[in-house]
Amino acid sequence: MPKTKIIKDHKKRGEWAESVFMVKAAEHGLPVSKPMGDSDSFDCVVGRPGKFVGIQVKCTYAKLQTGKGYICTIISNGKVYPAGSFDFVAAYVIPEDAWYIVPAKLIRGQKSICLSSPAGKFELYREAWKLLEEATAPEEPEPEPREESPVMSRMRASFGFMRRRLE
Repeated sequence: MPKTKIIKDHKKRGEWAESVFMVKAAEHGLPVSKPMGDSDSFDCVVGRPGKFVGIQVKCTYAKLQTGKGYICTIISNGKVYPAGSFDFVAAYVIPEDAWYIVPAKLIRGQKSICLSSPAGKFELYREAWKLLEEATAPEEPEPEPREESPVMSRMRASFGFMRRRLE
């Protein structure tokens, strides 16, 4: 893959990352939508009616001082996101062309996370698109109770009659 040119303006880079996320989600067969404007606490929605999840998209190219991984900030206007703001963070490590799909409950209250680190706790979530597939999968509908056929009804009555006679 050719090396991606880094967009210096953070707002434009964030918009670019959102569009890359939408393409990648669609490649995984996930229905994805972008809300109008940017005043919501999530950037995209993945799923279908009755099974939507909110996604906060982040990206990074900032190496850790140790050189082993990248730091990804997960704040808005300098503040941590309140609980319930979104369901997943989709964090893109640009130099590695790697996505991390992290459940929001794991990063709640944090200002940043470490990604692409050999011993990092978020490596489990690298390319974890399956989490979004599972979170948005339609539930199996419960089978509708069938009305008993007249034949079955007569058979049940006959068995009941015989059981009572034998008792």
